[in-house]
Amino acid sequence: MYLDSAPEAISTEVFSTAPDEIRRGPGRTASFLEGPSFDVQGNLYCVDIPHGRILRISPDGRWHVAAEYDGHPNGLKIHRDGRIFIADRRNGLVVLDPSSGDIRTILSGPGGQERFMGLNDLVFAADGDLYFTDQGKSGLQDPCGRVYRYSPQNDRLECLIANVPSPNGLVFNVRETALFVAVTRANAVWRIPLGPPTGEATGWVPRKIDAVGLFVQLPSAGPDGLALDEAGNVVVTHPTRGLVWLFSKYGVPLLRIASCAEEMTTNVAYGGADGRTLYIVESRSCSILTARMPVAGKQMYSHSGQ
Repeated sequence: MYLDSAPEAISTEVFSTAPDEIRRGPGRTASFLEGPSFDVQGNLYCVDIPHGRILRISPDGRWHVAAEYDGHPNGLKIHRDGRIFIADRRNGLVVLDPSSGDIRTILSGPGGQERFMGLNDLVFAADGDLYFTDQGKSGLQDPCGRVYRYSPQNDRLECLIANVPSPNGLVFNVRETALFVAVTRANAVWRIPLGPPTGEATGWVPRKIDAVGLFVQLPSAGPDGLALDEAGNVVVTHPTRGLVWLFSKYGVPLLRIASCAEEMTTNVAYGGADGRTLYIVESRSCSILTARMPVAGKQMYSHSGQ
């Protein structure tokens, strides 16, 4: 089925647009938003990639600069202890303590003198392990992008797959037996089946990767951020098209969500009192859009301790 013929269309509205005192610069120096994630107080955090800033948007739509540092933050997820983990294209895996403002790099590369190519996005598993993409400049010409698993509890890193042409957003299925990865330069979303940990049942052990397959193919530009709802449906952002798609767990297109602002729909997060409001980052206008969804988003690790 060609994606523009998705059976139902959902409209969006603007939740909040960054005020002039938050936005920076025209053209290539302009702010570019990514990585939305909610804390337990209902604040929406996102990153401003070119200016190394972490922004916080209150439930009533007010914007604040939570942190600013020398980096290129791209993705952001919140630990259930409140720490903010950041996939930084320049520095690697970075952690922000929002109470003190302290920022430190905990992983700059996979080991030795080797540095990451350029981290993009990340997601926590229910056990607290962190999965993230190392995109760099990989593409069809050089499919060397990687997906990693990192255990903060054990300080262990594992490369799950190393031949992805531009890995971007990622999210688990409901049972966490598979990982969906947006593969931007292939205009696709891959499904990576995750076997049970190999070796002993206790402590940190590697995950077995089963046969990786294509979940869905997109036309035109490739996908960016992903999200999941409680029914296992997958939300896929489609930047430069101004669209967000909802696919069933079988890859069937269910909903077509069109931006009411501009076309750079980069990433998404479920929020709201009932979890059924989808918050969409539209980076070109520095806006957060919302759409009402039929099913609530799957609870994030940040809220699992509540």
